[in-house]
Amino acid sequence: MASHKKSEDPLVVKDRQEQECESSDSTIASENASEHRSPMGLIDEDGIETLNRIASQSSRRRSSVYPPNVPTRTSTLATISENDPAVDPQGPSFDLNKWLKMVLRESERQGREAHRTGIVFKNFTVSGTGAALQLQDTVSSMLSAPFRIGEMMKNRHSPPKRILNEFNGLLKSGELLLVLGRPGSGCSTFLKSLCGELHGLSMSKESVIHYDGVPQQRMIKEFKGEVVYNQEVDKHFPHLTVGQTLEFAALARTPAQRIRDMSREEFAKHITQVVMAVFGLSHTYNTKVGNDFVRGVSGGERKRVSIAEMALAHSPLAAWDNSTRGLDSATALKFVEALRLFADLSGSAHAVAIYQASQSIYDIFNKVVVLYEGRQIYYGPAKDAKSYFERQGWECPQRQTTGDFLTSVTNPSERKARPGMENQVPRTAEDFEAYWRKSPEYQKLMSEISHYEQEHPLEEEGDALATFQQKKREIQAKHTRPQSPYLLSVPMQIKLNTKRAYQRVWNDISSTVSTVISQIIMALIIGSVFYGTPDATAGFTAKGATLFFAVLLNALIAMNEINSLYSQRPIVEKHNSYAFYHPATEAIAGVVSDIPVKFVIAVVFNLILYFLAGLHRSAGQFFLYLLVTFIVMFVMSAVFRTMAAITQTVSQAMGLAGILILALIVYTGFVLPVPSMHPWFEWIHYLNPIYYAFEMLIANEFHGRDFICSQFIPAYPNLSGNSFVCSSAGAKAGQRAISGDDYIQVNYQYSYGHVWRNFGILIAFLVGFMMIYFIATELNSSTSSTAEVLVFRRGHEPAYLRTDSKKPDAESAVELSAMKPTTESGEGDMSIIPPQKDIFTWRDVCYDIEIKGEPRRLLDHVSGWVKPGTLTALMGVSGAGKTTLLDVLAHRTSMGVITGDMFVNGRGLDQSFQRSTGYVQQQDLHLETATVRESLRFSALLRQPPNVSIQEKYDYVEDVIRMLKMEDFAEAVVGVPGQGLNVEQRKLLTIGVELAAKPKLLLFLDEPTSGLDSQSSWAICAFLRRLADSGQAVLCTIHQPSAILFQQFDQLLFLARGGKTVYFGPIGQNSNTLLNYFESNGARKCADDENPAEWMLEIVNAGTNSEGENWFDVWKRSSECQGVQTEIDRIHREQQSKTQASDKDNESWSKSEFAMPFWFQLYQVTYRVFQQYWRMPEYIASKWVLGILSGLFIGFSFFQAKSSLQGMQTIVYSLFMLCSIFSSLVQQVMPLFVTQRSLYEVRERPSKTYSWKAFLIANIIVEIPYQIMMGILTYACYYYAVVGVQDSERQGLVLLLCIQFFIYASTFAHMAIAAMPDTETASAIVVLLFAMSLTFCGVMQTPTALPGFWIFMYRVSPFTYWVSAMAATQLHDRVVQCSPSEMSIFDPPSGQTCGEYMSSFMSMAGGQLSNPNATSDCNYCSVAVADDFLSSVNIYWSERWRNFGLMWVYIVFNIFLATMLYYTFRVKKWNLSGLKERFSKKK
Repeated sequence: MASHKKSEDPLVVKDRQEQECESSDSTIASENASEHRSPMGLIDEDGIETLNRIASQSSRRRSSVYPPNVPTRTSTLATISENDPAVDPQGPSFDLNKWLKMVLRESERQGREAHRTGIVFKNFTVSGTGAALQLQDTVSSMLSAPFRIGEMMKNRHSPPKRILNEFNGLLKSGELLLVLGRPGSGCSTFLKSLCGELHGLSMSKESVIHYDGVPQQRMIKEFKGEVVYNQEVDKHFPHLTVGQTLEFAALARTPAQRIRDMSREEFAKHITQVVMAVFGLSHTYNTKVGNDFVRGVSGGERKRVSIAEMALAHSPLAAWDNSTRGLDSATALKFVEALRLFADLSGSAHAVAIYQASQSIYDIFNKVVVLYEGRQIYYGPAKDAKSYFERQGWECPQRQTTGDFLTSVTNPSERKARPGMENQVPRTAEDFEAYWRKSPEYQKLMSEISHYEQEHPLEEEGDALATFQQKKREIQAKHTRPQSPYLLSVPMQIKLNTKRAYQRVWNDISSTVSTVISQIIMALIIGSVFYGTPDATAGFTAKGATLFFAVLLNALIAMNEINSLYSQRPIVEKHNSYAFYHPATEAIAGVVSDIPVKFVIAVVFNLILYFLAGLHRSAGQFFLYLLVTFIVMFVMSAVFRTMAAITQTVSQAMGLAGILILALIVYTGFVLPVPSMHPWFEWIHYLNPIYYAFEMLIANEFHGRDFICSQFIPAYPNLSGNSFVCSSAGAKAGQRAISGDDYIQVNYQYSYGHVWRNFGILIAFLVGFMMIYFIATELNSSTSSTAEVLVFRRGHEPAYLRTDSKKPDAESAVELSAMKPTTESGEGDMSIIPPQKDIFTWRDVCYDIEIKGEPRRLLDHVSGWVKPGTLTALMGVSGAGKTTLLDVLAHRTSMGVITGDMFVNGRGLDQSFQRSTGYVQQQDLHLETATVRESLRFSALLRQPPNVSIQEKYDYVEDVIRMLKMEDFAEAVVGVPGQGLNVEQRKLLTIGVELAAKPKLLLFLDEPTSGLDSQSSWAICAFLRRLADSGQAVLCTIHQPSAILFQQFDQLLFLARGGKTVYFGPIGQNSNTLLNYFESNGARKCADDENPAEWMLEIVNAGTNSEGENWFDVWKRSSECQGVQTEIDRIHREQQSKTQASDKDNESWSKSEFAMPFWFQLYQVTYRVFQQYWRMPEYIASKWVLGILSGLFIGFSFFQAKSSLQGMQTIVYSLFMLCSIFSSLVQQVMPLFVTQRSLYEVRERPSKTYSWKAFLIANIIVEIPYQIMMGILTYACYYYAVVGVQDSERQGLVLLLCIQFFIYASTFAHMAIAAMPDTETASAIVVLLFAMSLTFCGVMQTPTALPGFWIFMYRVSPFTYWVSAMAATQLHDRVVQCSPSEMSIFDPPSGQTCGEYMSSFMSMAGGQLSNPNATSDCNYCSVAVADDFLSSVNIYWSERWRNFGLMWVYIVFNIFLATMLYYTFRVKKWNLSGLKERFSKKK
């Protein structure tokens, strides 16, 4: 456990230096407020006893304890003795109540009051985009889009969907508002709207919302830190510690005037310690926050970090969206109690949405609002809400909490009318709203609003605004713009963000180190490839290639910043909404923090590359080279950061960056020199920063140097005069060396005179893109909100939606509910599920794992059984091992040591056990593109035995749909939240998938009510009850059931910390059996109005009974524990005798690992993946667009390549550029495969739905047709543009090679990702392998020029054979005609013609003379046909089909290696530690 050094708090030290008198009424106020004391260290073990005591007290509280009015004079509050340890947040007896009073007293002493505000909203209507009916897009709909323009325009202008309809309300300062409603009813939208977080949603013109008279628009513009929204999802920088995260928030909102003149740092440190103590986070100070990929605090602690962070915003109005999700009931209660205390003492107001509110939580709130399908059906005092709905005609069942009752009236299948009121109660959301508007409660509310508005009139420039502005100016730092919503000035924000940026770098130093190491490796590879390059004309091309690689690798390393910026954008936007800082200041800080990192990377990489590749060893040249590469790294960082800032999604940014990179590489000036550029694309090089950097590097390397000629024409001995010339560009007859300046002028049209001009241009690019980046970061938000909607397959939409889609009015979306088929009663037919006969038992199950080298026992001798027809609950305190036990029993663990015995009918488990059970996971993982019916059918087809026909399986699926009442959305697409199934529908589908498998043993469920509202939770548990009554065996973990829900279960297995059993047995009528056991063993008596489940958690959390004995020890010596063992023995004896006779009748498949044979699995899985791809038009379009745009861009950049030497070279370079999109092709495939693999490995493989071989092969197969199409499109766009029309054999072979290239890319992607845990890791490997394959393919450095130790890489690289086959096919037998600049011009000796002089040389070297009869200015071209040029780089026409065949070998090898890697690392799960362990055992 991480801890931090404790130092005496400065506030406590200063307190001890002062004395003051206590007011006479302090005792009364102190005692009254002590009821609200929020105990510190919510989860700390040493505070468990206090926590339990307060929890038990709170469960019996009533709302009358909490006065609705906020104290207005702090002098009436109790004064605190300054040496009281209760005000020290680092002390064990810290008391938030006393601390708050002390702070308020100090503020009053300095003449400051707490900032307070209320909120009024009238006729508040919010709408979202999107039609009520949305159809699933497919590849066919994408291709037919041009023929459906009318339909698309109609959908684009569809009326907005109304989410909130004419809400009215008043939330005063110091009040707590509870927001109740089922998922999808508009709770989140309501809370966001209160805080102005609309993000794409729109308010009607009639809507009125203001804060004590200040309009919302003005409030959000100038005071957005005063009204904040806490989102449901926890978003934090994972590598920052909890202390760093919260201290940053504290510093960002530290006021200019602080109590007792504390410094900013002292105040922030102190307030952070207070908040961490309040929310039980003190022990996590030095622990990383973490996320799904970075190890850090637990999920519950991360939720509390989110709560604490927003609490540090010190906002007078806060909205909390399901902020108790993932917290147990005790912790949730402490959170709400803390809000109550803040509201009472500081006057803040809070609106809180809670899906499952216990009675003790409900009683804390002043007001409650109930939402029903976007309509307000009650808003008023919480204590009156129950009587309002009972008067309406609804019956509240005994022991049902008020919150559950209020939510239940919005659920047609759960609400129950009082006898005699069945025909009088409202039914639809419209009916409820109409009843509310006619009620006296509504009239009272409107009257309150009217009176409140008289006191706080809505004015653009009124007293309220002046008060807000004055209070804000008091707490704003110097030099802060008065209209700014931020408390810190811009320089202070930059300083604070920069500090945090460096903390992030330091905390994730391994990432920086890995980047440096990878750059060192690349520098060593590239440098060694060009090692030994001579300082002569033979090294000209190699030097150009070296500098080309240098500028590219320095520039393109910044592309990774797109992903990192998108990962942090939601965090930055959240902080901006809290008014912590301008997003632009965080962007500036990110750039500043990158300077030292980029400097280290640039120095390390370029130092190695420069000297290893043999570049000019002169101090001036080296430091200019270093400066240019460093600047270009920053320029391209600014470019890629701008790409991230101006786009809305990471896929948009990466797509834009991919096209940009292609353009930057082609128009750098190396692969396509300026003289060879075509006018339609030539302008690009003027906008290319890399072009200017490359010109500087080339000029820097060649300027002022003469290079000895490596080859003369003709190569005769004793040449003199002008009878010879050097073979390189820029040569002059009779000279034995070439000026570097002449060479770069002729070959590149570069000049050293441009160096400092280009440097200025680079600086201009840097400043320009940085400014665009900062502005875009400030203005462009990726947060968006839309109306939730179901998506259906085309042609399968329900009738009520088809009717609704024809309505033109905007009310149609709200009226949707009236058209839906509603069923207020009736239950699914359970008779279709065959009753189970087998009994599952387990005895003395233990589970041990190793954590940081230390053994830890998670389960300790757990015994029990699950019988058909029983519903067994598995409960326990947080961290007791509930899910762990479920995983162990279901055989879903992949690590650790399991001991003990598990039996079915008294016999050991066989390999069919996993597919014979159903396991409903807590996470609702499904294929997003499949419909509900398809998901169920897939499960039935592959998990039901082969002796059941396909039609019978389909019929059974329809029965499951009816049983779960999913008919209305059976053809709906699973989709994603917001555009697809809602939370409840997803949970029903998860259960349905397991039921469709028809498990013959039992059904496991892990937290089936997680994330659901109370009514959905009740519906799920009632369904499980019916399942059990029909003969099923069900074992279910459950977090905090209500009393009425708890009665649904027959048996209970309760675990204490460490996986220790404290009870297993029947619950009994009204929980009597369970209560009698605990009460007879020393537990306090459970009150009649208490929830037995919460009561039991409280007494077990206490640790011991009245005699001080541990509950685990009590259980071990109890007669009930002995009875469990006796019953297990009896079950085994009975069942073994019954099963012996039936064993002979078992089919062979009944014992197999999978229900269906492999080929059936492969067919079904392949069909599903094909279907998935077809329904992902954006993925397929991204593939085809990449192929088409790349082909067109490369094709028209190298359009109709000339027959000159440069033309031959550009054709080869065009192939090199085509290869350069390989990495993008691979990057497209891998993320989708990871998504598929997650679904398979988390849900489908443990259920033994189908084999891993079927999964892998199906994914490889389905990619191939789309890669073929991509190859055809790229071929058509590239080939004819570059070389025109050739004979049919060549056209056919190039087409085959293009298709082969894309197939190779997809199989390479599967090979690379097969064993890797995530796309990021695989991408790093792909980039390295791709870079090496491209470097050694023979284009940039010919095989003859490669150092001997690298020649094997030339032969291993697959691109060697592909480029060779493509180049040979395109260039064979092509006659070369050198351009004038490529001609070697010299004079023959006197008396000889050019032909006579060159005859002997040409007989050996080849080539051609354009003027053989001339006696001066011989024009010699070193190549006559392209085959001569190709042979110089080891490319031969005769090897084209061999190379084509070798590429198929690589493809087969990729598939084979993907299979082996997946089997080794994902199926057998080998790792280095495992290999080490095996080796040590052998020794």
